[in-house]
Amino acid sequence: MNLESIIFDLGIIIIGAAVLGTLFLYARQPIIIAYIAVGIAAGPSGFGLIRTTQHIEQISHLGVILLLFLIGLNLQPDRLIRLFKQTSLLTVFTSFSFGLISTFFGILIGFDVNSALIFGAAMMFSSTVIGLKLIPTTTLHHKRTGEIMTSVLLFQDILAILVILFITGDTSDNIWITFVVLIAKLTALCLLAFLGVRYVMTPLLQKFDVIQEYTFVATLAWCLLWAEAAFKLGLSYELGAFVAGISIGSCIAAQAIAEHLKPLREFFLILFFFAVGAALNFSLDTRLLLAAILFGILLVPFKAWLFRIAFNRAGESSKLSTELAARLAQSSEFSLLIVFSALSMGVLSSDSAMVIQIATIVSFIISTYWVVLKHPTTIAGDSALRQD
Repeated sequence: MNLESIIFDLGIIIIGAAVLGTLFLYARQPIIIAYIAVGIAAGPSGFGLIRTTQHIEQISHLGVILLLFLIGLNLQPDRLIRLFKQTSLLTVFTSFSFGLISTFFGILIGFDVNSALIFGAAMMFSSTVIGLKLIPTTTLHHKRTGEIMTSVLLFQDILAILVILFITGDTSDNIWITFVVLIAKLTALCLLAFLGVRYVMTPLLQKFDVIQEYTFVATLAWCLLWAEAAFKLGLSYELGAFVAGISIGSCIAAQAIAEHLKPLREFFLILFFFAVGAALNFSLDTRLLLAAILFGILLVPFKAWLFRIAFNRAGESSKLSTELAARLAQSSEFSLLIVFSALSMGVLSSDSAMVIQIATIVSFIISTYWVVLKHPTTIAGDSALRQD
């Protein structure tokens, strides 16, 4: 990649996002869908203005990392642990239920057993990016809706990492040993991060807090340091960024840090949603294409139904259960990572991978419309539902 092609690609993405975003807002449509539409139109399967999107996908991953870092900034560790205790069984039950139904569907449309199991694994989880992007900041940070949803999504992320490790072969013969090792690594990461904040970051931020540029670069460095450390330990960049955010959230400057990083996060998330749209390939066999679209459409109400029942059984109110169910009803960006892992190991065909990707993106679109039209978001067309 040379400078000209990078600037051209970014120009296409940002200009396209601005133009389509304007049209979508005038039409009272979710702006996230505009970003995906730009990816479909400008990507390899559309007009081909951007022929390869691998570099965009890699860069856009920073948006997800920053999103998790900012979420961590606004959560207290003791509160998060209590929430994990409340939602862990619910998360395991719903995840495996979604996986079982999806595996059965995969077999129904002609997948071999391994491909069907990977299809099931990919559909187990909900999207951290969609879920957290569409919830108002006040609800996310200060209300039970945001706290419960965050705990479910983060626990799902841990399960998704286990699935990826299992697919790539980085596991022992006993899955429970792998899980214990994973928890031990996460515990060590948290301990080191909190010690680092106490003895390094807090003194530095207190000494130089009047210099905004230093606060910005120091906290961004802290985020990326622990994201990289987590990745080296076999966890995920997102989990490391979240730990970094929680660890530094007790600092006085935490809220100011969050405000400084929001524009950077938004830029990279635009790239993320563009990459999601550009990944679509409509040259798939018609039967498989229709099956993928149908499954993506059906998955959203099924997930919402099961989540609503699970949250009601867990003691949440009917209103809260309904809203949480809608916000968690899509598939996950981890579905795309699971597909990539399976393709790299040669255990999934390209056609099967595309079915999973199309079903995932369709679920993104359907659930986004549902949440934006029915529940409070920052991008709601109805002013009564628009909250920041």
